[in-house]
Amino acid sequence: MLPLNNIKILDVSQIMAGPYCTMVLGDMGAEVIKVEKANGGDDSRQMGPYVNDESTCFSQINRNKKSISLNLKDQRAKDVFYRLASEADVIVENYRPGVTQSLQIDYETIKELNPGIIYCSISGYGQTGPYTNKGGFDLVAQGMSGLMSMTGEPGRRPVKTGIAVYDIGAGITAVYSILAAYIHKMNTGEGQHIDIAITECGLPWFSWEAAAYFSEGRVPEPTGWRHRVSAPYQAFKTKDGFLMLGCANQRTWERFCLDVISRPELIDDPRFATNSDRGRNVEVLEAVIEDILTQQDMNHWLELCDVAGVPAGPINNFAQAMEDEHFLARGMVQEVEHPVIGRMKTIGFPAKFSRTPLQIRRPAPLFAQHTDEILSGIGISEEEVGRLRADGCIK
Repeated sequence: MLPLNNIKILDVSQIMAGPYCTMVLGDMGAEVIKVEKANGGDDSRQMGPYVNDESTCFSQINRNKKSISLNLKDQRAKDVFYRLASEADVIVENYRPGVTQSLQIDYETIKELNPGIIYCSISGYGQTGPYTNKGGFDLVAQGMSGLMSMTGEPGRRPVKTGIAVYDIGAGITAVYSILAAYIHKMNTGEGQHIDIAITECGLPWFSWEAAAYFSEGRVPEPTGWRHRVSAPYQAFKTKDGFLMLGCANQRTWERFCLDVISRPELIDDPRFATNSDRGRNVEVLEAVIEDILTQQDMNHWLELCDVAGVPAGPINNFAQAMEDEHFLARGMVQEVEHPVIGRMKTIGFPAKFSRTPLQIRRPAPLFAQHTDEILSGIGISEEEVGRLRADGCIK
């Protein structure tokens, strides 16, 4: 038993934001039918690296789904989509606004067939507003929302985040929005349209920045390896590398001074007396601490921090993170058998359910792998499937 058993989802999205959303819902037990375009399917299938000519990018973000290919410009394929939509609980799409209307698969059309449908649209700028028809991507969102202006080092070229944080953020926003809409439907029977803009999904994350700007008009600038509010809460150099140190409150700062670096005099130093003082004098503070930390190896300090209860950790590369004993013990690296790629590793589940643990029930599908199975399930005969395929309606 999984949390979302018996929920049916049509995934008409591609690349990352929508597919991440539907993958998470599939991990939770939903039946996800991925509707792919007839000409090559999801564009991420053309993104390397490849194993046995199969995209590993696609395979990392589309597990627990079935694939069907429909040429939605053909009325007969559209009729198949309508039959699937009439039985679905949720539809997720990430076309540019206006495209679903031209294809006649938009919310207004589908709700006539299925009044209770939860229809989630993910786009660059949303379904309304002066920018609605612009194309929007993760990097554009990072720039427009102000994120890149506060990432990196002061006075240097603007820097993006290391991952597609807005695409994934839009997918996460869509997940919790769909679940909230589903609860509303359980209570009222009403479906609804959910409008997710990639460029907006990260704005609520800027809590400290909003506090400074709305109260004092202070525009956040890049802080590099330092925290915007707390100090010392940043990367520090040791004898053999860098570590992250998180003294986010007065108690951990005092523990650090007493039990880690044995410098009790720093607690009474007026430059470092409070978090605000340490923040104002962070460059001096950093120099003082690094002068001490560079005398010993990183592991020496991490062990002392652990004993003292001071949050600290290494700055791992991705390989080191994926081999970390803690992440491995908590199942954050999973393995699945793919019919073409073979045995492959993938990221696990960050949420641990005590009664309904999540599962990888199937690897990412091959292109149009389940077309016949899905069409048979809605009562379309083998003969009709053959005619649809011969006429280019399906793959």
